[in-house]
Amino acid sequence: MILKVVRSGGFAGLVAHGELDTTVEPDGSHLEQVVRGLDPARLGSGRPKPDRYVYRLEARDTAEAEPIVLTMAEQDLDQDVTWLLDRVLKRE
Repeated sequence: MILKVVRSGGFAGLVAHGELDTTVEPDGSHLEQVVRGLDPARLGSGRPKPDRYVYRLEARDTAEAEPIVLTMAEQDLDQDVTWLLDRVLKRE
């Protein structure tokens, strides 16, 4: 699975990007499990609160596949989703 994350907003308004291929990561199956467990209906509105981040996650099974795209606001994230997003961003 190929994951891309764009984080924007926050106090300084900086943008961060990250991308990784789960097939070459030692924790790839856990990353995929978290992605597959995401429920768009439970992720909130995606609208940020002042000085908070907004994340855009793009996930695709292969480079040629259509991506699943989710937008999430920082205040709506649980521990697993926060870990996933941070993990992808560390691959910048």
